Amino acid sequence: MSKYYYLVAGLPNIALDDSKLTYTITDFRRELDGVLSAEDKRLIDLFFLKFDNQNLLTQLAWPDREGDMRGSITNEELQDLIKIVREDDTLPANLLIPPYFVDFLRLYSGSDNQEETLSTISWEDRLATLYYAYAMKNSNEFVASWFEFNLNINNILTAYTCRKYGLDKADYIIGDNEIAEAIRTSNARDFGLGDTLDYLPALQRIAEESNLMVREKKIDLLKWEWLEENTFFKPFDIESVFAYLLKLEMIERWLTLDSTTGEETFRRIVGTMKKGSQNILEEFKRNNNK
Repeated sequence: MSKYYYLVAGLPNIALDDSKLTYTITDFRRELDGVLSAEDKRLIDLFFLKFDNQNLLTQLAWPDREGDMRGSITNEELQDLIKIVREDDTLPANLLIPPYFVDFLRLYSGSDNQEETLSTISWEDRLATLYYAYAMKNSNEFVASWFEFNLNINNILTAYTCRKYGLDKADYIIGDNEIAEAIRTSNARDFGLGDTLDYLPALQRIAEESNLMVREKKIDLLKWEWLEENTFFKPFDIESVFAYLLKLEMIERWLTLDSTTGEETFRRIVGTMKKGSQNILEEFKRNNNK
């Protein structure tokens, strides 16, 4: 496994409450070009697929709109893939786009003959489900665990929100891991996960936080601590490089958040969920890169 002594040693120290950034996640990605091994570069590319996911959704809804420049797949490549799947043509043998894109497009176009089981889940969440499943199969244990950790956090907090507002949590939980299944089926206060997840008490406290910005900051602090703990013995490995990228993203997000807008949007989401509509929920998730 590659070690990155000079790279890591030269990285500026960062903290979640930093008021400015030395560089963005895009700048950091450029810095990593030519430094990482091919195998490790694929892990960084896996992170940036979240922007390609959003660009795919954008292409399906607004084909003429420019995508997020942080994605790696061009609009032309996405348009070609959409056309191939819609026309049920043979996929190119050298297709470099992740296979879950094809699975999603078949579902979206109605050409997937599997029984529809996600009818109440937004298209963005359906794509997120496939993305998480893809990432959680990664051979790097740290990276796979990170994605599962995030999936669990999202699902648990979603379930508490549903419970608070009298919504059916099964309509909003994504993914197929054991935690997701337990949340869908259990009526216990802790969804039967009290002896399974050591971070569940922290999530229960976060779920009770009424101030949206404080709540979001506590979620990121929990994630930051997880990254610190799980890279402690790998200071110069790709895991620490990956964790640094994730931390940069958190800081970058906080520097662009507007507390008033965030609070108003959250209230709109809850109202929309009560009415059974997904439109504003999808818009919020797109804007906040769920």
